[in-house]
Formats: sequence, structure tokens, C-alpha cells
Amino acid sequence: MNSTEVYLKTVREDNEHLRNLISKLDEHLSSLYPSEGIFGIDFNDSKINDITFAVAYIGDSPVGCGAIRPLDSENIEIKRFFVDTNYRKKGIATKLLKFLEKKAEILNFKTLLLETGNEQPEAISLYQKNGYKEIEPYGEYIGCDNSICFAKRIF
Repeated sequence: MNSTEVYLKTVREDNEHLRNLISKLDEHLSSLYPSEGIFGIDFNDSKINDITFAVAYIGDSPVGCGAIRPLDSENIEIKRFFVDTNYRKKGIATKLLKFLEKKAEILNFKTLLLETGNEQPEAISLYQKNGYKEIEPYGEYIGCDNSICFAKRIF
């Protein structure tokens, strides 16, 4: 495999690369938002096995991560989406997003939902460029002034 080629794979929630990337994401988000405006995943939740986690690699280096979490029988949410700051602007986020979208489609979900923050214009641009439309806040994001929510029908 080419050392500059991006490849993606699903991983378990206890994957060390995933956990390290999520720690970097949390650190990044903590620099932008108050703690009550950061929405993670509870790794001790009994429904953790319903979540599909993915890691993006360049060579042996983990460079990005994301997850999809079912909300109900038709809707699935993109969570913990992150590309390491040293690897941005290389198309990794788009590849990772498409990978998660395909996984959601295979699982027969109809709509992808996600939340990002108003201090992340690059994320907002990525989602809009990939066909996501802004929607009213849903679930735990209702009432959070920093949250911007999006949706995309996949079929």
C-alpha cells in the first residue's frame, strides 16, 4: 500500500487508535466550546455495540475517525467525526464521510443526522458541500446555542 493512500476500516470501541483520535477531538472541542456544549459518546452505554466506529489511516498512521449511531429505525447519527489537524485539506474528511454514509445505507437507514458547532466553519462547509441541509436542533442539541444540526436523506 502506498504510504500516502488513505484507507478506512471499521474498528471496535476499544481500539487504541480510535480512542487517541477521540481524545484529540475532545481537546480540540474544549478549546472552542464550554463543556456543556460538547456531546460525546458514553463508552459504557449498553448500546455501544450498536455504534459503528471507523478510523482513517495513511500508511500506519491513524489520521481520522467517525462513528454512526442509530437513533431509531430510519435515522442514524454521525458522531465523533474528526481529522487530525496535521492531515486536514487532503480529502480525508470527505472519504471518511462517504464511508460512514455507505455503512448507514448498508444498514438500511434512510436519513443521516449530525451536529456540529458554530465555531467550526470548515465542518459546516464539508457537510454542506456533501449535500447536508441545516435542520432544527434535535435530541440533546435542543437549546444548545453552539449547535448546528444537519440532515441528509440517503434513500
